[in-house]
Amino acid sequence: MAKVYQANEIKNVAMLGGSGSGKTTLMESMLFESGVIKRRGSVDAQSTVCDYFPVEKEYGYSVFSTVCNIEFENKKLNIIDCAGSDDFCGGTVAALQMCGSALVVLSANGGVEVGTQNNFRLVEHAKKPLAFVINKCDHDAADFERAFNQLKENFGNKCTLIQFPVNAGAGFNAVIDVLKGKMLVWKPEGGAPELKDIPAEHAGKVEEMRAALCEMAAEADEALMEKFFEEGTLSDEEIMQGLKGVYADGSMYPVLCCSGLKDMGVRRLMDFLNNMAPSPANFSYPTVDGKKVSPDAKAPTSVFVFKTSVEPHIGEVNYFRVMQGTIHNGDDLENMERGSKERVSQLYQVAGSIRVPVDELAAGDIGATVKLKDTRTGNTLNAKGCDLQYVPIQYPQPRYRRAIKPVTESDAEKLAALLTRMHEEDPTWLVEQSKELRQMIVYGQGEFHLRTLKWRLENNDKMMVEFLEPKIPYRETITKAARADYRHKKQSGGAGQFGEVHLIVEPYEEGMPVKETYKFGNQEYKISVKDQQEINLEWGGKLIIINSIVGGAIDARFIPAIVKGIMDRMEQGPLTGSYARDVRVIIYDGKMHPVDSNEISFRLAGRNAFAQAFKEANPKVLEPVYDLEVFVPSEIMGDVMSDINGRRGMVMGMETEKSFTRLKAQVPLKELSSYSTTLSSLTGGRATFTMSFNSYQLVPADVQEKLLAAYAASQTEEE
Repeated sequence: MAKVYQANEIKNVAMLGGSGSGKTTLMESMLFESGVIKRRGSVDAQSTVCDYFPVEKEYGYSVFSTVCNIEFENKKLNIIDCAGSDDFCGGTVAALQMCGSALVVLSANGGVEVGTQNNFRLVEHAKKPLAFVINKCDHDAADFERAFNQLKENFGNKCTLIQFPVNAGAGFNAVIDVLKGKMLVWKPEGGAPELKDIPAEHAGKVEEMRAALCEMAAEADEALMEKFFEEGTLSDEEIMQGLKGVYADGSMYPVLCCSGLKDMGVRRLMDFLNNMAPSPANFSYPTVDGKKVSPDAKAPTSVFVFKTSVEPHIGEVNYFRVMQGTIHNGDDLENMERGSKERVSQLYQVAGSIRVPVDELAAGDIGATVKLKDTRTGNTLNAKGCDLQYVPIQYPQPRYRRAIKPVTESDAEKLAALLTRMHEEDPTWLVEQSKELRQMIVYGQGEFHLRTLKWRLENNDKMMVEFLEPKIPYRETITKAARADYRHKKQSGGAGQFGEVHLIVEPYEEGMPVKETYKFGNQEYKISVKDQQEINLEWGGKLIIINSIVGGAIDARFIPAIVKGIMDRMEQGPLTGSYARDVRVIIYDGKMHPVDSNEISFRLAGRNAFAQAFKEANPKVLEPVYDLEVFVPSEIMGDVMSDINGRRGMVMGMETEKSFTRLKAQVPLKELSSYSTTLSSLTGGRATFTMSFNSYQLVPADVQEKLLAAYAASQTEEE
């Protein structure tokens, strides 16, 4: 029977690294060293246990985060290997929320690259302890000192060497470990090193580095500080004890080195994580109602599902962390979000594509299960009587959008179902069936992110699709007051139809008062507010209805019908057919017939009176404008700013952070269609951005003319 690890024996670590850092190869060596696999696979041969999805084999690097459970030296390392590309950062965000610490991998030949910087920002935002490992110390072009200096330049003096290579480059086989006070030397096959005394030429450097670590450790603990002052040094165990606290509170970023390819330094890296990384026992997790849940294995069972995937030959697999209690095979749990019951038929500990059945998992551990009926990413599963529900994962806002449609039109319903399923696997793939735009819109983190979605639909599900330029959700409004009246009269034997409506329209802004008198031409119209109705439009903005009918010219029972008629035209503005917003309508007069007046008559009269008045009120088109925040290396900021200006953007401010500039701007959505691709091209992939809706603003006159001409042409085609 597999050992059940308790929270203090578990370390949950998110492993991050930019594309090309060698993260997947390093993970392969960790699995080999811990005995999970008997033979190491390779990325080139498409035989690694982490990149096992067809799309990952096609592209040659990770697309999804991968859970790897490793038992090593009587402890359990749960490492979530995250995709390198920023387009797949959703999995990284989820992994960081589930894990107690992060390990960022960079290469000795590449140094600090855009992926390293992106990952650092994600870890910093998640407020997790962080260690770096400089991989590929065996690379022909390895330059360990340059890579370490770049770490310090970018992330400050918290970056602290724990080890350094003796001979980085093609002949790499030895590392000096400052904490161990030994030189680690490997045979050509790697694996367990031989421990040797530190060579004389490195002794001075090591003594200096060890003294700095002693000081750092002493500062974290009063008792250690006293001993350090008395004796001038600390034992290896005391240094480790002090550094644990410094590392855990984010005051130090330990830096290690290795070669994942040659399996050199890998065991020491795992040993470091086992001994230094904080365990789940040190943390509590927040619930939606403000409670803090500690990993008590004896409490009622409660698990949080942080990842769902549809895997080859298995189907849907749910990955979870046990937040409290102990989960067993055969447990009946309740889904707190969906109100459904679930039977846990099989538990697994996993290592990429390898799944090993287990009987139970205790609080703090990470595992997987299959064949749950109704459970999705972000759901909480509880034992009976437990009502905990955890704070959901906050995924990044989408940065790229495309309209999507099946090549075969009859497949539209099937496509919608497939996209819903894929959203469960990667919640940063969003789908919207837009009634307004008459398009299905998919959102993602970038062009590559959506290209991956398309590849999977076409290759895994045999659903051929095409991407189109998405339409823009324009709005219409008015810029001055106008008046109109309309009489609807129809007589065709028997009861007829009659309704007459007089109304005034004006642009509406929050809090603006109703005038007592309106003047159009030579005539004044006095307004007396009998009733006011405020309608929050589902597409944004407001419609305000003022009933100013005097003398019973129109019965109050017909007012709702008039409002329905007005809403008919609000849903299809006269300029481009877009939704209208931010309009106040004052119904001040009209006529009715004792026999022929009915609801349909007043609905039609209201609709036509409103349409006439709207056209007279100098209508304008509004466009969605987004807040854009670009994080860009300062030396290429000028190119990025010029590009924003060329997109009708307005720069709102800049902030400098080390060698980067955070540039804030407002840009129309129309101009952001392919921004992620352009920004990557402009900056060599070194800049990132976020975008979020700000407001609707008037389009310039020349843009409005083009929109009106395009709408008129489309209407002619339909006719």
